Parts: sequence; structure tokens; C-alpha cells
Amino acid sequence: MSLSYGTDEWEKEYQKLAEERLASQPKPYIMGTPEWVATFEKKIKADDKYKKLAKKWEGSVVIHILAKPDLGLEEDLYLYLDLWHGDCRFVRLVPREVGVKGNYVLTGEFERWKSVMKGDLDPIKGLMQGKIKLKGSLTTMVRYVKAASRLVSIATEIDTKFPDELDAEELEEFKNWLREIRPKYGI
Repeated sequence: MSLSYGTDEWEKEYQKLAEERLASQPKPYIMGTPEWVATFEKKIKADDKYKKLAKKWEGSVVIHILAKPDLGLEEDLYLYLDLWHGDCRFVRLVPREVGVKGNYVLTGEFERWKSVMKGDLDPIKGLMQGKIKLKGSLTTMVRYVKAASRLVSIATEIDTKFPDELDAEELEEFKNWLREIRPKYGI
């Protein structure tokens, strides 16, 4: 059964999936899974420092991770953050057609995003060095660089395991899980 993003049914099923995986998956969570995404959302929503820094920032930010088939990322992954004046409305894995329409789409290789989420690469420096590409206003991103940096700091606080750190059995399980959910959720 395939669900259409943006419908109540898609949202209800996605929330159910995230809750089930939060309850069943051991930490550390694998980056890019619904349980990791739900943890990121919860942390952003609870972060007073981010709220203050992003008080005037609005729009969606999409973390676009390019495909890396050997790690199970057979297709690009889009992590959509709906942000509005210091509030985080939601964070979701979304279909490509939704992800590419974000106000600020930050695109990079898996290794780049891993470096960002481990705190080894500042995303603004990554943009300036061409390691991460931006679709959207660089001027606005630079204006709210402290808010963007705080989002990165929040991501680094999540107890995270990356697909390239999985043993062979875990990696195969991850690949199979992705193959199973992609058609249903369009992600």
C-alpha cells in the first residue's frame, strides 16, 4: 500500500512508524531513520537557545543526502525541517518531490553529512568550500548562521550510529528495512 505525502493518512502512519521504532529500536539510533528523526524533532522543539536564535527565521530546511547504495541508501534521502520563527513545526523524512521544494535545500554526499552531524564540519564552511550545495538564499542562511549552527549542535547531541558503522548483519537489516518502507511512504 502506497501512501500520499501530505495526507492525514500518511502523517498518521508515519507517526505510528516512528513511535513503534522509538519503542523497539536500541540506541544509538541509525541516522536517517524515523526514530532518529523523531529524536531530532523533539530536541529542536525543546531547545530554548535555538528558539531565541531563530526568532525571525522562517521556512523549510531540507537536508538532502545523496544516494550511497553500498550503505542501503539506494535513493537520495530528504530530511525536511519545517521551521517558523523559532518553532519547529515538524521534522520528517519526505519524498523527493517534497524535499526539492524546500526553501533551503542543502545537498551533500553521505560522508559530508556524517561529518556535519559529528560536529567535524561546519555546514556554512562546507557551503563556502563547495562540499555542500545550497538551493535558496545564502544571504538569509548567513544572517541566521547562529540558528543554523545550533541545529547542527542539536543533531550532534543525538546518540547516533551511521550506516557505514554497522556490522554486516546490521547493514543488511537496515537495507532491507529501507527497501520495505520506501514504497509505502515514498521516501
